[in-house]
Amino acid sequence: MTEWTRDMVEDRVLEAAGVLKKLPGPRAQGYFSTWPAMLLSAREIARQEPKPMKVLPSPQAISRMEETITWNRFLQPEEAHLMWARADGMPWKHLCHRFGISRPTAHRRYDYALSVIAWRLNGRQVHLRRGRKFVIARARG
Repeated sequence: MTEWTRDMVEDRVLEAAGVLKKLPGPRAQGYFSTWPAMLLSAREIARQEPKPMKVLPSPQAISRMEETITWNRFLQPEEAHLMWARADGMPWKHLCHRFGISRPTAHRRYDYALSVIAWRLNGRQVHLRRGRKFVIARARG
């Protein structure tokens, strides 16, 4: 396989976040309704708001999502939280407020998290003596 780049990792993380949104939510066990289903007339059905059709992700997409989630082990917890919050679509302003950092710092940390994942997927170790700029520049390929 080709070497992983930061952009390839970002695409996979964004895809995984989209798959997570499409999956059905958890259901509490033991709760159910004993009421019978309501019988509606054709007129009542026609007057209802149409329900949006929910498309479930494919099994391959779910497998890729599960693999992508395991990449969190390469990151510090705060870096992983920031990366997934951004992939989930949280605006930069809310991220900055949540983590107590500035916008450029949030973007640098997001880039660094993606770069560390790409670096580790390529079989390299991230040395503490290497600066963040070095890792980001090498992961962009």
